[in-house]
Amino acid sequence: MSQTVSILGGFQSDFANNLAKSGGSVESLVSETVLATAADAQIELSDIESIHVGNAFGQLYTGQGHLGAMPATVLPELWGVPAMRHEAACASSSMATLSAMAEIESGRYDCVLVLGVEQEKTMPGAEASAVQEAAAWVGQDTEGATYIWPETFDRLAEEYDRRFGLDDAHLRAIGELNLRNAKDNPNAQTRAWALSADTCSANDDVNPVVAGRLRRNDITQITDGAAGLILVSERWLAQRGRTARSRIVGWGHRTVGLGLQQKLDRSSSDSPFLMPHVRGTITDAFERAGIADVDGLDAIETHDCMTPSEYMAIDHFGITAPGQSWKAIENGELERDGRIPMNPGGGLIGGGHPVGATGARMLLDATKQVSGQAGDYQVEGANKVATLNIGGSTATTACFVIEGAS
Repeated sequence: MSQTVSILGGFQSDFANNLAKSGGSVESLVSETVLATAADAQIELSDIESIHVGNAFGQLYTGQGHLGAMPATVLPELWGVPAMRHEAACASSSMATLSAMAEIESGRYDCVLVLGVEQEKTMPGAEASAVQEAAAWVGQDTEGATYIWPETFDRLAEEYDRRFGLDDAHLRAIGELNLRNAKDNPNAQTRAWALSADTCSANDDVNPVVAGRLRRNDITQITDGAAGLILVSERWLAQRGRTARSRIVGWGHRTVGLGLQQKLDRSSSDSPFLMPHVRGTITDAFERAGIADVDGLDAIETHDCMTPSEYMAIDHFGITAPGQSWKAIENGELERDGRIPMNPGGGLIGGGHPVGATGARMLLDATKQVSGQAGDYQVEGANKVATLNIGGSTATTACFVIEGAS
């Protein structure tokens, strides 16, 4: 990268907040998040030179599109600041981050706001879930689907089972770990849930089947929420005598076709990985960060929209050989005090998944970890953390490596 991009500060809203029930709106969420993000970064709104908004389903859930203009709508200080919205399903705010980085690296701007925002709880759960079919291959993968994303990731699990064998107990363990980790996260959607031995079990009353082998707690919740980041250049920091909280030292980004079967067909003969483009995205980030392999990391924030997506992340990061993710689960390697902690704050299943905000939230949590500010979910000694954010059935994949700034 021509110039290192640093994260000066950031903010996450409370992902347990149901905006409709609390009297909020996407407007109030944007205002709250931008103001709190600037306050955490100790800047004035007038310091912001450009804005990138990640949002996946704005007009489908609320009727409100054109969300690049929302910050200026609710905050007069941002009137006239160039802004744009990015849509890449669950990877929307990772795309916003990549665009903000490119502006800083080119020298166009030195202080850029990244905002991920989504209001999803505007309709009953089944309808809210159906809205997200827009991120699949409509008319192809969606044909005959009842719950598109549980069914999609159940197919991913089936492919793991066909190639390598898969014990459902290992998927249940991923859900249990992330719900347990979320108990220590003050912004997690499920932090107040009462957990029991049956929460992630095969008990049909407590944890009913949703699609195939996937049960309720294999699946992330419908969530309202936002996350913001202030990205700055080295020049900006030097001119003001400031120190950032983290640096973005590596990134990867690949895009493939929308269809799940397209991806599985391409991976069946020439790669041991189910999704070789996901593996390539990760190794691209490693190479740019100067990391030989996963042991160069202290923790990972990964995309667990469903437990099979985290199961995939385990071997695609190289924690185990392909198809052997179960070993890391059984050995406790993903625990906060394990070899490579994964989703120490609860990830998506425990923390919540406001789709357009997830990539930015991951980067914020990675920043908290490397700056020693993650509170009760801090990984001791964390200095280098990766994020893996996927959109749709991995059609868009982004990976970042974050390092402590001190």
